Amino acid sequence: MQKAKIMAKKSVLSILNERQLLSSFNHPFLINMIYAFQDYQNLYLIMDLLSGGDLRFHICQNRKFTEKQTQFFAASIIIGLEYLHQNGIIHRDIKPENLVFDNKGYIRITDLGIARIWKPQNSQDTSGTPGYMAPEVMCRNNHGIAADYYALGVIVFECMMGKRPYVGKSRQEIRDQILAKQVQLKKQDIPKNWSLEAADFINRTIQRKPQNRLGLNGPDEIKKHAWFNNYPWEKHLSKELAPPFLPSQTDNNFQIFNNKQESKEDLIIQNELELRKNSIQDLFQGYDFDRTSNIKQQFQSNISNFNIQKDSSTQIQNKINNRDFSNQQVVRNLQLIK
Repeated sequence: MQKAKIMAKKSVLSILNERQLLSSFNHPFLINMIYAFQDYQNLYLIMDLLSGGDLRFHICQNRKFTEKQTQFFAASIIIGLEYLHQNGIIHRDIKPENLVFDNKGYIRITDLGIARIWKPQNSQDTSGTPGYMAPEVMCRNNHGIAADYYALGVIVFECMMGKRPYVGKSRQEIRDQILAKQVQLKKQDIPKNWSLEAADFINRTIQRKPQNRLGLNGPDEIKKHAWFNNYPWEKHLSKELAPPFLPSQTDNNFQIFNNKQESKEDLIIQNELELRKNSIQDLFQGYDFDRTSNIKQQFQSNISNFNIQKDSSTQIQNKINNRDFSNQQVVRNLQLIK
């Protein structure tokens, strides 16, 4: 990421916010940051490799999905949101472009650029994507985790019907549609081979008023809905289930973007000159991150807090120094220790 472009788009705080959140989390249903570093002109992130393409790409390719496929997608999103919400974070931009398949066919949540730690008074935080943005966010009202579940409901609706519940050419047009009418699926609207429970899940998550919306009281409310009756959540979390939709692991899963066009070219050139100032470089101070080093430090800290029964602390320390801390099993062990 070019620092000059980041400055031109006034995205410094957003970039640093995402970097801070990514360094705090590690979860199998989020994209995880391994390293962050910088040079004079650029910022770099080394992330998990997700080679299955994003859900938007696959919606464009398939338009609709089966109920079983959609339920599996939704379960992955719910597990990822549950982790974020339990840590006090609202994602605020759940949409198909930010839902990417890993090599096992499980969706992961990406892009924490506008995610925020929840606070009671947040009516001025109106970022998001029209069509997936909850009405309370769009109307500049205070909002909570239910805003993320509204977006989930829109995505499930889109996978079922091949379109969003509210469609417009502008944010204002979508807002007017939402305020004019509460979209609800009726029995005759439900496609063949889809259940009433799926339609009810959609109807309850896309409620315009957050106090009436499924998920207002947390992820357990979502997971206990009839659509997920007897769903194997633990096996899904451990990725033991066979995905009903498995993207091919090829370059064809990705759209090619033309990065040559730049509407703020003059401003970028100016900012490139500004980068020569130490005061500008200070804006990105503390950006660097090394998860493998961080894991090692956490292990060393944990050792001092436990009575070692079978091994001396010296022996354990030697084991730590000889471990490959890039191994995902280490991350799981850390979570167990905590």
